[in-house]
Amino acid sequence: MKLETIAPAKGATKNRKRVGRGQGSGRGGTSTRGTKGAQARAGYEHKIGFEGGQMPIQRRLPKFGFKNPTRIEFKAVNVPALEALAAALGKNELGIEDIVAAGLAGKNDLVKVLGNGEITAALNITADAFSKTAIAKIEAAGGKAIVTE
Repeated sequence: MKLETIAPAKGATKNRKRVGRGQGSGRGGTSTRGTKGAQARAGYEHKIGFEGGQMPIQRRLPKFGFKNPTRIEFKAVNVPALEALAAALGKNELGIEDIVAAGLAGKNDLVKVLGNGEITAALNITADAFSKTAIAKIEAAGGKAIVTE
């Protein structure tokens, strides 16, 4: 085998389409752009959402909904997950750093503790927010729910 005899597999390469090279090429005249109109011209650019004169989809569909610009998004963590984390770490006080380190929330997330599930251990939990049921369950188990400022 010699380097100059190596060739790509049959059908692996294609020649590029050469347009505008005369009528004999089969792609002369209009150069595959059809006849006349803005789209046949150089530099043609349609508006975003333009559908050839048909009413565009963003005008056909109604407006709806509301995005609250002052919404505060929390990462939800339930009390059983915190109880399991405390047991794994061997602690009875958990902070946001512990929750982030365990992967239950991201480092930039605000953490809200929710009361879905049961808790038996007396834990002192520090978080950005608590639901009423979470506070009730933590305090019923003999722990404290501490909100960070």
